[in-house]
Amino acid sequence: MTNKDLFEALRTFEKEKGIPMDYMLQNIEKAISVACKNYYGGNENVVFKVDPEKNSFDAKLVKTVVDEVFDPNFEVTVEEAQQINKRKKFVVGDEIEIPIDPKHLGWTSVSSARNVIRQGIRQGEKGQSLIEFQNKLGEIVTATVERIDPKSGVATIKIGKSEATLPKSEQLGHDDLKEGDHIKVYIADVKDNERGPHAIISRTHPGLVKRLFEQEVPEIYDGVVEIKSISREAGSRTKMAVYSSNPDVDAIGSCIGNKGSRVNKIVEELGGEKIDIVLYSEDPEKYISAALSPASVCKVEITDEETKSCRVTVPDGQLSLAIGNKGQNARLAARLTGWRIDIRPESGFYGEDEDDEPKAEEKSEDVLDLDESTEGETVVSDETEE
Repeated sequence: MTNKDLFEALRTFEKEKGIPMDYMLQNIEKAISVACKNYYGGNENVVFKVDPEKNSFDAKLVKTVVDEVFDPNFEVTVEEAQQINKRKKFVVGDEIEIPIDPKHLGWTSVSSARNVIRQGIRQGEKGQSLIEFQNKLGEIVTATVERIDPKSGVATIKIGKSEATLPKSEQLGHDDLKEGDHIKVYIADVKDNERGPHAIISRTHPGLVKRLFEQEVPEIYDGVVEIKSISREAGSRTKMAVYSSNPDVDAIGSCIGNKGSRVNKIVEELGGEKIDIVLYSEDPEKYISAALSPASVCKVEITDEETKSCRVTVPDGQLSLAIGNKGQNARLAARLTGWRIDIRPESGFYGEDEDDEPKAEEKSEDVLDLDESTEGETVVSDETEE
């Protein structure tokens, strides 16, 4: 390979892999030094002269000029030095730079040099992947599906010039990924271990919904509308609380868009996942009432501010709506607000102070605990005689 071929290969490698040419040249220099050290009995005193613009790469081994050679790996006589460089007059004690021919370094030394270069390439790729992932931490990116494991369903995807894996648990339930598909994923975390850097990516993380709204709603991107909280059961339903300090801005309307144009794009991206957008309030009673939509709420009573517990009364006909399918609506509301919510129908329940109130053991069958989050808990009580 000529010097020109070497630099063309390095430029191509830099373009495809993103590893800087300077980094690769440093590893080549290190590899040649290692090869010389192995072949010349420990002499690794190598001088490099590199000029990428002129496609110039020159490596020379430094030896000392002596009267009598005791170690040919480090020394040459005055006569030998004069034959190598006839333009200069050498005396004892001078140093001479002797051109290195890789062909003369021996198979073992060349093999060691190759290993150094390969290791440098791997480290460079890891470094580039780490930088690329770290720059996108907490963001959503468009990735390409490269392959799907037929047994586990794990997808290997391409993000820029790096690869990552999308576990089945981080995919939406209705995702039917195929090779070549372009999907949006959320970079939840970046880890670096002995196996190299890797990104924790997800399509179920609430951050994905947040970033999608930031992309779709200019008011959120500009900070006029703020997303206060998100609770999500990926693939099924999301509740999002929004707020605007500007009284002239409709926070909910901004997210929905004209005839639902903005929110519908996000719903489509999430494969039909339902999205409830509610208004955030510093008043917990108003906030909890809004969080339980689409159900209407008669009243909210704060039972314990320290533990964030409350009792919510809803019309009898709204009880199932407030609870939701398998308790989903109430569960998401509890997560969204961070309050433990006890939902009761408007009529027919026993008062706490009445003597005929059922005991805790008797009432336990009528209480459904739907807590699945450390942020909020929902207890649904139906104490009607029915």
